Amino acid sequence: MTISDLAPQRRHTLYFLRETRAFAPVFLDTEVDMSRVQALRSARRHSVVTYVLYAAGRVLARHPEANAAILDGRRPRVVRHDAVHGKLTLDKTLAGHRVVLATVLRDLDRLDLDEIQAQVERFRTGDPATMPEFAGVRALHQAGSGRHGWQRAERAFRRVVRPLENRAAVWGTVAVTSLGHGVVDSFHSVGGTTVTLGLGRIVDRAVVRDGQIVVAPVLRLSLAFDHRVIDGAEAADVLAGIRDTLQTFPAPTGPGQPGPDPSTQRTDEPALAPKAAPVTTAGEGLS
Repeated sequence: MTISDLAPQRRHTLYFLRETRAFAPVFLDTEVDMSRVQALRSARRHSVVTYVLYAAGRVLARHPEANAAILDGRRPRVVRHDAVHGKLTLDKTLAGHRVVLATVLRDLDRLDLDEIQAQVERFRTGDPATMPEFAGVRALHQAGSGRHGWQRAERAFRRVVRPLENRAAVWGTVAVTSLGHGVVDSFHSVGGTTVTLGLGRIVDRAVVRDGQIVVAPVLRLSLAFDHRVIDGAEAADVLAGIRDTLQTFPAPTGPGQPGPDPSTQRTDEPALAPKAAPVTTAGEGLS
């Protein structure tokens, strides 16, 4: 058995978890029929994360109470943001250590699919040892060893993340994290934002459509919300809005652009895939 100091590459995660202890998280989840998204992806390769970020941006823009952040204390204050900024977590290796890093996609509610995908790919393939967006994290890791080094780094971290006016830039206004590349069906996470979305894997499951049992690709989508800022009904509406957006995603009218509202389309226009009905799991043990 060996006991050693925690690696400095874990500092940013440790400080983040300490800072978010005040959160009052409540957890919701749902199942999303991804037939529509998968059909669109077969024609144009955008990641599932890109579709969820796109949907989250549009839905949070309609829910300003959820697109907010709180600074708790003797005189709690809340900031409500005019734009939606999406925090995306990344599985990266830095200085030989596997770590979780995060970046913020600004003005998510104004970006199209191609613009979101380009940013997602840039951060997924980029080297965190050289990317300027991770300079602050590298500085934390290099703040010195020993008790004074850890304390100095944590004070610097708090100076950046505590002020409400900084929160959107460093943590975003909605967080999206995914473990869908592995065997994880679902999970919950607190991403430092009022609403955090967790994506599991997409698995063929038995669902009910029009009274018939069929097989469809299903995503288990979780939502954690900070009960200090919003209540369950608001959070449930956000989750339902994101699910509905993914299940009824319109065909694109141009590069990166979704099509018109499905309710306004002509009935003689060919559909890329049938619109998904709400999912009902037909039985357990089918995953």
